[in-house]
Amino acid sequence: MLLILLIGVLVAGCAQGGEELERIEGKRILMIIASSNFRDEEYREPRKILEAQGAKVTVASSTLEGCRGMLGLYVQPDILLNRVKAEDYDGILFIGGSGSSEYWDNKIAHTIAQEAVKQNKVLGAICIAPVTLANAGVLKGKRATVWPSEGPRLRNLGAQYVPSSVQVDGKIVTADGPRSAKAFGEAIVKALAGK
Repeated sequence: MLLILLIGVLVAGCAQGGEELERIEGKRILMIIASSNFRDEEYREPRKILEAQGAKVTVASSTLEGCRGMLGLYVQPDILLNRVKAEDYDGILFIGGSGSSEYWDNKIAHTIAQEAVKQNKVLGAICIAPVTLANAGVLKGKRATVWPSEGPRLRNLGAQYVPSSVQVDGKIVTADGPRSAKAFGEAIVKALAGK
């Protein structure tokens, strides 16, 4: 009898599908993607989660010509990176993929990251994109993760590199790559909800 009861509890727990995310109705999110070779899942999964919870997503890039992901996903950006004003958004996310290194030394991208922190916005980056945040100086003294090959670079730039899938330090959320895309999106929702 006890075994049947335990199985029933386990089945009910699985059916609920885990933790319920809060609604973030009306929150404005900017996703910054590379002009080519952004990572498809790192864009698609967080966007799906954010929109499902009520956020409005805008996509920025260094081009408006249309951007192609590493796995073939085509995305038409809404705004040029040099037109972005951090104050227009509640959260700003730098999406990874091999092409995202185009923003590592980009002064406009650095300014956007710095302004996001100054204005107490949620700031996120996944895969190799946390290098952009580190180069902007916003990860100094912060716990952060990144694609493992770039861990030493984050350390050298003053971050406390933590080899984990997702790392949250205040309103800065970093993740290590495509397998963490869903967890990254969920962590962004929680940060936007003030959790």
